[in-house]
Amino acid sequence: MVARISRPAKTAMQSGQAKTRRWMLDWEPETAKSADPLMGWTSSSDMKGQIRLFFATKEEAIAYAERKGLEYRVIEPQERAPKTVSYSDNFKYGRIGTWTH
Repeated sequence: MVARISRPAKTAMQSGQAKTRRWMLDWEPETAKSADPLMGWTSSSDMKGQIRLFFATKEEAIAYAERKGLEYRVIEPQERAPKTVSYSDNFKYGRIGTWTH
């Protein structure tokens, strides 16, 4: 079973970067999820899918995996490129683009 070490992405409901600076160790699924025939709920017999360990740095997560003898894979995060936008540019005299309401 392979462990994944990564930084979680921010959720769609987040505007800030809270809880995205720490590193997470979780396991890749062993079995596929299946649908319950009666209720239609999704279930899995994989218990390690419920475990997530959080670390302050990538090195701590790697050290933990090596200490426990786990096979691991590091997934490097893709950094955001923040776009600087100024509200006053909407009313600039030499504005490029048409003004629409």
